[in-house]
Amino acid sequence: MENKMFCYQCQETAGCTGCTQAGVCGKKPDVAAMQDLLVYLTKGLSVVTTLLRGEGTEVTPEINHKITLNLFVTITNANFDREAIVERIRETLAVKQELLMKIKDVSGLPEAAVWNGSEDEFAGKAAQVGVLSTENEDIRSLRELITYGLKGLSAYSKHANALLKDDDETDAFLQRALASTLDDSLGADDLVALALETGKYGVNVMALLDKANTEAYGNPEITKVNIGVGKNPGILISGHDLRDLEMLLKQTQGTGVDVYTHSEMLPAHYYLAFKKYSNFVGNYGNAWWK
Repeated sequence: MENKMFCYQCQETAGCTGCTQAGVCGKKPDVAAMQDLLVYLTKGLSVVTTLLRGEGTEVTPEINHKITLNLFVTITNANFDREAIVERIRETLAVKQELLMKIKDVSGLPEAAVWNGSEDEFAGKAAQVGVLSTENEDIRSLRELITYGLKGLSAYSKHANALLKDDDETDAFLQRALASTLDDSLGADDLVALALETGKYGVNVMALLDKANTEAYGNPEITKVNIGVGKNPGILISGHDLRDLEMLLKQTQGTGVDVYTHSEMLPAHYYLAFKKYSNFVGNYGNAWWK
């Protein structure tokens, strides 16, 4: 059977080898293809930003945030909206072309850094640049390990950015590491070292997010959390973004709609700032899995 897609970025992947017809998460092949292309072009953009930094040119927070968000929207279950992903591809191409004009010689850059195809070429290009485009299994696995680590790093960084916290060193590393996954001169030992460095920066960005959360919402404290279900209409919120939760609680306060956390959002109950909302009633994650 011909593969319609290939994705193995989550632990539920089909047969523990990769989703090839559709994602077990519900992702369709056309969405997977656009995600592949967005990651590829984001790596290309990162080649350009890394080169500009090396030449002493400033890379703005706005561009850093675009790269972070590009990775974040390709995380499993984060975004299945094909048009939204295509719009990010368009935007990435536009930003990349603008930055390329600041580089005198682009002849030695990888194709991902210079490709500027039209929208009717997106699907064809996506088919050429997915995970399986790296033939050597060991190199492929290490490149993907690094890329998935950077996706996790980008998620925490994005949430910190939402609370107006940035770290230039982390952004520069993320982009340098992305660019390195296009470098065919790097062998397995080089990529293992880069994977370990990715882990180091993952710890750093968790500290950044912790600082952002505690400065905005106070220090967490041990809290008893209701895992039952009330009678009011409810909204279930998951993920890690406390800023999203804050906005949701403000919008639903006094409306008769209760808000429940699920999964990774459970720790939100430990922050003093959220305890003032009477409609923030509990966590539905435990009940859900029962």
